[in-house]
Amino acid sequence: MSTAGPGSPGPAVPSRFGPGWARRAGALSFPLLWRARGHGRHYVPRTGPVLLACNHVGFLDGPLLVAMSPRGVHCLIKSELFEGAIGLLMRATGQIGVRRESGSGDRAAMGAALAVLRRGGVVGIFPEGSRGRGDVAEVRTGIAWLAMRSGAPVVPVACLGARWTGESVERLPPFRRRLDVVFGPPVPVVPAPGVPGRVALVRAAEELRAVLARHVREAVEATGQRLPADDGPDGHGSGSGQGRNASGPDRRGSDPDGHEGDRDECERRGDRS
Repeated sequence: MSTAGPGSPGPAVPSRFGPGWARRAGALSFPLLWRARGHGRHYVPRTGPVLLACNHVGFLDGPLLVAMSPRGVHCLIKSELFEGAIGLLMRATGQIGVRRESGSGDRAAMGAALAVLRRGGVVGIFPEGSRGRGDVAEVRTGIAWLAMRSGAPVVPVACLGARWTGESVERLPPFRRRLDVVFGPPVPVVPAPGVPGRVALVRAAEELRAVLARHVREAVEATGQRLPADDGPDGHGSGSGQGRNASGPDRRGSDPDGHEGDRDECERRGDRS
């Protein structure tokens, strides 16, 4: 179980059991509220540590990822959601709070995510860092840091339909809208021998950005969905650090330790990275 206290945003290692029931509850409720579909779920390894790297367009992306994943997911979530009744739910479902304003808190959150991976769990991360257009124009280095430290493969994920152009990033999509979550083949992250840590981290992050961006484009083509053409009326844009789902504390070029630094249709049309 998590050792986080009642007022904590939850950077301690979370319970391994919460994501399981959250996934089952989401898998039952999402198809009733929206026309939610998961594609390529067989790409998620059945056992062992996995990082799910997802683009980020709207408020519902995190719950949608949890609901459509074939395994329970611990998502990195902005710490503001760990307050009141919602905070109780976040802790009960095994999510991990990220304090962006505190370097030590950020390191604690990344440490908790790393511990989940080292015990063979699944961590969901939104490497763009905030809700926006979801085209993965930029990413932060937290995803690369976790992959390199844990040895976990990275599965690219495209969440589509949670927000359309002109819609708020803070609101749920209309009920019965079609939502698609498209998983791609896992990508190993292996730093080149002899490359300095900072260089390897930035290089790995850029390679993952390219993989995820390409996967999102292919998912858009395969599903017929469209990405929003704006950051939302109250959005802040990719990389602003204001989205509720977090990519990890570190900005581009700096790691958490402070160093610089329809499923058949999708598969037919190229459900791959």
